[in-house]
Amino acid sequence: MTARNDLRLLPWSGPDGKPCYLNTDDKGGYMSRLADNMESVQLGMAAELLEQVSATLSGDSAPEDVRLLADKLTGSLRDVLRVAISRGHLLAASEPHRL
Repeated sequence: MTARNDLRLLPWSGPDGKPCYLNTDDKGGYMSRLADNMESVQLGMAAELLEQVSATLSGDSAPEDVRLLADKLTGSLRDVLRVAISRGHLLAASEPHRL
């Protein structure tokens, strides 16, 4: 059985919000490329949202706008954190084990 550290955390959730993992040695396979592309989209959306935050908070924004922004930020932060965790595991798995 594959250890959980050898699995790639995918950038989307499964049923009930549970994490999805990929077990493959093929870094160029379809699912690996799909996950890479999704991570790229999520990070790009986070960058765009960051620009929107500056614009929203620099003016007189309605409480509803700030609440909507906070909701979007929460989702984006969740996505970016998942990418960071996944990438951290990938880096740890690729490093040689030290004794």
